[in-house]
Amino acid sequence: MVTDAVSMSAAINSALPGDTICVRGTIADKRLVIKKSGNQGAPIKIVGDGQAVVHGISVDGDYVSISGLNSVDPNAPGISLSGSNITLENSTSISPRGEDGDALRFWGNNITIRHNTMRDTKNLNGAHADCMQTFATDQGHLASQHVLIDSNRCEEIDNTCLIMEGPHSLAGDGSGVGASSDVTFTNNYCQNNASEALQIDDVQNLTITNNNVAGNNDHAFALQNLTTGAKVSGNKLNPAIHFEVGMDDSSAPGYQGPPSGGNP
Repeated sequence: MVTDAVSMSAAINSALPGDTICVRGTIADKRLVIKKSGNQGAPIKIVGDGQAVVHGISVDGDYVSISGLNSVDPNAPGISLSGSNITLENSTSISPRGEDGDALRFWGNNITIRHNTMRDTKNLNGAHADCMQTFATDQGHLASQHVLIDSNRCEEIDNTCLIMEGPHSLAGDGSGVGASSDVTFTNNYCQNNASEALQIDDVQNLTITNNNVAGNNDHAFALQNLTTGAKVSGNKLNPAIHFEVGMDDSSAPGYQGPPSGGNP
């Protein structure tokens, strides 16, 4: 059982596929960093009791599972996931600060993000503080595929609940390699203050269903730049939201959902 920074680092550094590391108590001065991989059928599991506190979480590896941990007052991003076959569940990212102020960033394949709470991101000192973000750039960040984002809560978010930028994004710094695709965003609660709850750029085969968008947004979902094959249904919107989907012409192929109400 891990209860302090020294024992946490030692346990993670010696972890092998199939190991479970239990974290208890408050380790407020130490970020949990794991650069190890499990394997299929034997992931490395980092498990808290729902009360355990760390000063941020970073995963850079494959077949890793994180659950029951609270990232409180961390350096942003509060939680960072990079790799394949990663699961983050029943955890929190609260009040991240610094850099771009994001609560969660993720990159890779077969990533599951479910039953987590991200709260209190602030646009301080030029930050663009989102609840969740991924991008594929020439800085070595890979496109994300086969991603499930289910039953999470984004509360008190200054910018978007989810921003995704594929390798050919309009940002102009995309890697140009691969594709960001097969993403399901379902049963989530979004309370944010940007013009839209979701900003999606160059992501194919996206499903957006049964979410509660509670922010005072202009529109709920912005689809642009060949975000084709999107399916949108069953979402509950704040009545103050002007329309559900904003979409450009390039994203229309394969789209299923309410008519576009305007530009993304």
